[in-house]
Amino acid sequence: MQAIVTIALLLAFLKNRKNLRYKCMSQPKPQICCPNPNCPAPLNALGTSTCEACGTPLIYRYLWAVGKAVEKFPASSQVGGRYYVTARRIWLDTQPSLPPDVPTDWSDAVTPYLYLYPYQLHVPEVYGFCILEGDAAAEEIFLLENVPLDEVGLLYPAIAEAWPKATAVRQVYWLWQMLELWQPFSELGVAASLLSADNIRVQDWRVRLCQLYHDTEVLATSTTAEPALDLADLSNLWLSWIDGAKPEVAEPLRNICHQMQAGEDWEAIATQLNQLLLEQASHLPLHLKVAGGTDTGPEKSHNEDACYPITLNQPAPTDGLIPHVAIVCDGIGGHEGGEVASQLAVQSLKLQVQALLTEIAEAEEPAPPDTIMQQLEAAVRVVNNLIASQNDSQGREERRRMGTTLVMAVQIPQRVKTASGTISENGHELYLVHVGDSRAYWISQRHCHPLTVDDNVITREVRMGRALRREAIHRPDAEALIQALGTRDADFLQPTIQRFILEENGLLLLCSDGVSDNGLIERTWVEPAIAVLTGRMSLDLAVRTWLDLANQQNGYDNATIALLHCHVTSPVPDLLLPTMSGGRSWGSTPANSGSQIKVKAETGSPTPSETSTTSRSIQRKGALILGTILLLLLGGGIGMIAWSRLDPNGFQRFRERIVPFKTFENLGV
Repeated sequence: MQAIVTIALLLAFLKNRKNLRYKCMSQPKPQICCPNPNCPAPLNALGTSTCEACGTPLIYRYLWAVGKAVEKFPASSQVGGRYYVTARRIWLDTQPSLPPDVPTDWSDAVTPYLYLYPYQLHVPEVYGFCILEGDAAAEEIFLLENVPLDEVGLLYPAIAEAWPKATAVRQVYWLWQMLELWQPFSELGVAASLLSADNIRVQDWRVRLCQLYHDTEVLATSTTAEPALDLADLSNLWLSWIDGAKPEVAEPLRNICHQMQAGEDWEAIATQLNQLLLEQASHLPLHLKVAGGTDTGPEKSHNEDACYPITLNQPAPTDGLIPHVAIVCDGIGGHEGGEVASQLAVQSLKLQVQALLTEIAEAEEPAPPDTIMQQLEAAVRVVNNLIASQNDSQGREERRRMGTTLVMAVQIPQRVKTASGTISENGHELYLVHVGDSRAYWISQRHCHPLTVDDNVITREVRMGRALRREAIHRPDAEALIQALGTRDADFLQPTIQRFILEENGLLLLCSDGVSDNGLIERTWVEPAIAVLTGRMSLDLAVRTWLDLANQQNGYDNATIALLHCHVTSPVPDLLLPTMSGGRSWGSTPANSGSQIKVKAETGSPTPSETSTTSRSIQRKGALILGTILLLLLGGGIGMIAWSRLDPNGFQRFRERIVPFKTFENLGV
C-alpha cells in the first residue's frame, strides 16, 4: 500500500511541481530534492553531490535564520517540511528549486536589508520566510542568503579569530570597511550590527555580516542615557583587538580609537585611517598585467560590445594607460546605435582617465577617495551627455535611443609618504565604475567575489523595499535595465563607484552580460583563474577561454571580457606560460546539456553556498594534484625549463595533462 502511495505522489509531482513540497514533507529522514523538474525520482540523501536518478548536480543552499523562534529548533531539526537545521541558525533548503514563501507584509526588521541591497559585498539579503503553523506561526522567521558561509555550510572566521594572523595592511583594511559601513548603517538604525564581534566575519580581505541588529535593541539594554550609537562605541570594539595588531599599525590605530572616543567626526577619522591604509599597502610590490577581447558570438551578425584594451591577436596599445585601465561596454540600440555608443564611451573615457592619471602623477599629496570618485563620476557624466547629444541630434526617442553599459577599472598609482618619510610610488588603490548590467568579479585562488550589482528592475524593486529578490526575478521585465549611459540626461544618472585596495594576488574580471549570464563565471572560474595565478596560463589565453565558454553556453549575445592580473608578492614569470596556440577551453560543457538547468533570472548572482557539491570531490583530488605540482616546481624548476627547451612537444603534452583545481580553504567557525 505504501508503495502505491509513493508512486502516486511521484506521478503527481511530474504533473505539478507544487506537489514536491508535500512529497518531501512525508519523508522521515532529511532528503534534498533534485532541481531538475523532469527528474523521475527527485529525492536524494543529504550529502549526495548529484541526483542518483538523472545526474543533475544538487544545490546545497545554506541560509541564516533570523527571529526569536529560531532558537526553538536545534541542530538536526526539520522545519516547515522544507528546511533542515545543520547548526545554530544555519538552515539548509532541501527544496532549492522552489520559490521561498513570502508573506504579503513583513516586519520593520526586514526593511534595512532591502535598502542595503547595493552593499552585497558585506550585507546578506533576504531569501524568504519560514511560515509555520500553530503557536509558532505568530513569530516571524526570515531567512538570509549571501551570508558568510562556505559551500559546506560552515561560518567563515570571526574577525577577532582571524585578526592575530592577518597582515598589517589587511587589519587596517578590515577596519576601513567597517568605518565605511558605519554611515549608511547609522542612517538606517542598524549600526549595532558592527558592534557584535561574532557577527562580523571575514572572507580573506572582505568583511561580511551574519545579520543586521537594530540600534534600538542595543540602546534598550544600555545602562547609559545615550540617544544613539556613535564612533566611540565602535572604537571600544576596535580597542579590544589593538593588542593583537601588528606592531607597525598598533600605535596609530590606538591613537585613532582615542580620537573616536574624544568625539572626532567621521571625516577626520576616515582621513587618518585612509592614510594609514595607503602607507601599509604601499610597502607591498604591485605588478599589473591586463588583457582583453571581444567576440561577436555564434548567433549575432554584428558586435555592439566594446573593450579596452583588446590584446587578442594584436599588440597591446601603447597609449600610456596600460596596465592601469580596463573598460567593458555593452551597447544598446541595435546596429549603428549600440556599436556607436559603446565605442564612443570607451574612446571618451580613455581620454578623460588619461588626464586624471596625469593630474595625479603631478600632485604632491595623494587625493582623498571622495575626490577621485567625484572626478570619475564627472567623466562618466560627460560620456553620458555625448551619447545623449547624438541621440537628440538624430531624433532618437525612447527605445530607439542608443546607449551603453559600463564597467571600468582604474588603478590609481598615487604617491604615498610613509611614516618613515620615504615616498612610495603606488598606494594600491583600485576604483571600479559601474552602470548597467556588465559585471566585475575579484577572483583569488580560493574565492570568486562578485563586486557589482546590476542596474535592473530587480535591483530597483528591492532597493525601494517593494519586493524580495526572489520575488522580483519572476517579473517579465526583471532583467530590464533601469539606467545606461546616453539614454537620458546626466542629471538622472547614478553611477556606482567603489574603491578597493589591492593587497592579495588575484584577477579582476570585467565582462558583458554575454559572458556573465547563467552564472557562467561563478561556475567556471576555478580552473582558468588558478592556471593564471599559478603561472600556467597566459592572460590572453584566459580571455580566450572564457570567450569560448560564453559562446558555447551563452551564444545568443556578444561576449566581451577584460582581465587585470594583480600580483603583490613577486612577479609572475613569463617562462612556461601556455600561449594562444597551445591552449584549450577548460571547464566547457555542451550548450544543450540535458543536466544543466539554465534560467538567467533564477541564477542571479550565486553565492559560494549554492555551488554544487560536485566541486568538493574535485577539490579533494585537486589539492593532491596541486601539491604534487608545487613540489615539482620547487624542486625541479631548472629541469622543467630545460625539458621545455630540449623536448617542447613532450613538455607540451605533459603540461596539457595538468589541470589545476581549487584548493581547500581554512574553515573557521
